[in-house]
Amino acid sequence: MPTPNKVVVIGGGYAGTLAANHLRMRADVDITMVNPRPEFVERIRLHQFVAGTGEARVDYGTLLGQDIGLVVDSATRIDTAARTVRLASGGALDYDYVIYAVGSTRAIPSSVPGAAEFAFDIAELESAQRLRARLAELPSDAPITVVGGGLTGIETAAELAGRGRAVTLVCGRILAPSLSVPGRRSVAKWLSRHGVAVLEGAVVSEVRPDGVVLGDGTVRAGALTIWAGGFGVPELAAASGLRTDALGRLLTDETLTSVGDDRIVAAGDAAAPSDRPLRMSCYAAGPLGAQAANTVMSRIAGTEPEAIRLAFTGSCISLGRSAAVRQFARKDDTALNVYFDGRLGAAYKEMTCNFTMSRIRGEARRPGSYKWLKGGPRAERHTAVIPAI
Repeated sequence: MPTPNKVVVIGGGYAGTLAANHLRMRADVDITMVNPRPEFVERIRLHQFVAGTGEARVDYGTLLGQDIGLVVDSATRIDTAARTVRLASGGALDYDYVIYAVGSTRAIPSSVPGAAEFAFDIAELESAQRLRARLAELPSDAPITVVGGGLTGIETAAELAGRGRAVTLVCGRILAPSLSVPGRRSVAKWLSRHGVAVLEGAVVSEVRPDGVVLGDGTVRAGALTIWAGGFGVPELAAASGLRTDALGRLLTDETLTSVGDDRIVAAGDAAAPSDRPLRMSCYAAGPLGAQAANTVMSRIAGTEPEAIRLAFTGSCISLGRSAAVRQFARKDDTALNVYFDGRLGAAYKEMTCNFTMSRIRGEARRPGSYKWLKGGPRAERHTAVIPAI
């Protein structure tokens, strides 16, 4: 009986979990997934978790297919010479192939005094837990500042406003820059109706325990500052001597294979195909995870892997529990002047969140069933890189 190919999937988020399940299309693959937590985290629900309007943890037993080994640990280095993944616990896992799906993480800039010390974020479960605990300590009328006018910042501000919190949203440029003008207008109207003060074109130059200082010197008092101004990525690729882009994402070709090491294939937020990464999003994570698994299986079979092809359809942004804006986009992720909102938007967003999880479960039951909308070659497209959940 032939020796199975050992594949280590680093990261158990949307991309990694989908990739692990998809790999089961081949019977000669031994799959191990490494993740620092024993539970799956629905990052697209972390704003709900923080506000106390929803849960964000899911048992891996309901998501992973049979025979996938789950190692609850953190990868500290990929030793490409020895083909081992070094773990924080001191152990190591041998591999024939690695799927690098470490995802994204917080990006609080060190250049802003006080931000690292006094600002909270919701990029990961642990930071969201700290923020939720801090919110529980505050009076209901305590002023809260959310920094970041992208989708994550808006969803966080809206969720808190929907719970009666007094929120100021500081936008470095414009509100919701990835949406169309009509879509942005709809978001702005909802925020205004629910008492959210939106500061467009404002920059936070300092974070203090009792507020923030804006670029023009204005001091905004606040009991809590939440930083939602973008995402970074873990340093594992760079620490392992692999080639990365300026942010630290693993540089790959269009098949998601690491530049310089065809035993390592990337997926999700931490992948930079041809140094032109796709938008950080749950929407892109699933297809990238499936594509990464396909690339590994092609290399095992000795066939040429396919290039990634993914068509975007837009985005959906929650506005509390009773409204959302569904923004439509061209396949290259540029926004159209087409959207719907209100309760229909909220129903659509909830359906999308549930559908995402059901597709991962479906892949666990029937490997290879996962499909996605494919666009033309990326060489002929402009790819947006606005980070968002």
